[in-house]
Amino acid sequence: MNLLLKHGALATAASLAACAGHAVQTALPPQIAPAANQVLALTVAARGVQIYECRAGSDSARGQWAFVAPDAELLDAAGRTIGRHGAGPHWTFDDATPAARAVPGRVTARVTGSAPAPQADAIAWLRLEAPAGAAAGGARTVLRIHTRGGQAPGAPCEGSEFGRRVRVPYGADYLFYTPRSDTAAASIDSTSPRSWKQ
Repeated sequence: MNLLLKHGALATAASLAACAGHAVQTALPPQIAPAANQVLALTVAARGVQIYECRAGSDSARGQWAFVAPDAELLDAAGRTIGRHGAGPHWTFDDATPAARAVPGRVTARVTGSAPAPQADAIAWLRLEAPAGAAAGGARTVLRIHTRGGQAPGAPCEGSEFGRRVRVPYGADYLFYTPRSDTAAASIDSTSPRSWKQ
């Protein structure tokens, strides 16, 4: 599926140019929009699971599902696996792929913004930021959008289940932004068709 990003007031011409000619418009909620001095370097799709664990809650007889980590493949436009997304959270891309050239090294980031997903059964859209010292040559901001599935089980878990983990299928698009000075003239768009099935 083609993708066009519309950033609203915080958009930059370079970010829009990276997605020129794409048919579907997505308005980013302001609470997850990247900084105006960053440009889009790479877009990939993810297919995998969100892992939750049953842990003790305020009621000692019952537990609650706590988020542990994601575990997902990162896909190129042809649906080929080009990297992994895992605990940290982190993203890595296979060597010698366009994605690895656009976003070299291992990207580790923390959540700095969140917005509810348009779909009621999907995990939130996020903005994640890499530490300033880790941004050289790599991504500074990662957005998670177009999420499907991935929410924790709706019912609380029982005390007898403490420590049990569940893996909930999810999908998303991840957008990687780099500081303007670190971005090549031609950004790479590796958007994968979101035709996978949960």
